[in-house]
Amino acid sequence: MLCDILCLGAAHWDVIGHGTGNVVRGADLPGRVKRRPGGVALNLALAMSEVSARSVGLLAAVGDDAEGQALVAHCTAQGITTDGILRLSGHATDSYVAIEDPDGLVCAIADTGTQLAAGTRILAPLEHGTFSGVAVIDGNLAPEVLLRALEHLALARICLVAASPAKASRLANLTAAGALPHATLYANLAEAAAICGETFDDSTAAARALVGAGFGRAVVTDGPRLAADCAEGRETATLCPPPFSAGARVTGAGDRFAAAHITAVLDGRDPVRALGQAIAAAGQVTDQAHEASTHVTAPTLKKGRTDV
Repeated sequence: MLCDILCLGAAHWDVIGHGTGNVVRGADLPGRVKRRPGGVALNLALAMSEVSARSVGLLAAVGDDAEGQALVAHCTAQGITTDGILRLSGHATDSYVAIEDPDGLVCAIADTGTQLAAGTRILAPLEHGTFSGVAVIDGNLAPEVLLRALEHLALARICLVAASPAKASRLANLTAAGALPHATLYANLAEAAAICGETFDDSTAAARALVGAGFGRAVVTDGPRLAADCAEGRETATLCPPPFSAGARVTGAGDRFAAAHITAVLDGRDPVRALGQAIAAAGQVTDQAHEASTHVTAPTLKKGRTDV
């Protein structure tokens, strides 16, 4: 792949319903429904293509349907190298549906059948093992795909982005295999707990535990509370986010954080400043360039590696 930064993992369409009031089971609420490109790897690629002068590529799987064609076209229009995207015949492009309210994410469902069917085939462009740029890997990938990717990326700088507490525990197997002493991990507090198999009081303790578990560097967030960046040989950097903005996007905030932090580190920012840039990116308001919005109204409401 001829690019400086390569993002591997999920690419699909997000449908986000944001209710104007708190959601309870069975509720019918007014709000907004937005459709936009999504998936951890694609979110990262889009964010880095916006803020970095470095070339960005994407390895992912889409279906051979109109949605897949539109997704690839959108990426190309944003300057992302899409030559490595696998188009699976007979498969529909994956999708993700989330419900948010003013307090944040309520629930989400991800249909990732095409990504699962693709398996290690998305890694075909890496089989020669010559990529030496920055590889940003979506932690949602199946364990065998993660391991194979790391084998192919022996010359690359690795950044791993944990994608959910439910799947984060698979990353623990990578540290057991001794594969990550030069990798940087991005996780929230719940994901860090799943990886380490223990709970933490704050992000500082979690980041230190992750480095102790075998990651070269760990950057851990905890919502509106302190974020921490830990690596061997230096003090742990911490920074507290400003108050949450009502206009901020909840879905994809962690991906925006990771993309901005990776870019800041590559630009030579010190740990505290890099955290600041990442926190600012995570709290940004909706980017209309990547969204198609539909207004929904309801007349009545029903209860119911440090060297990244």
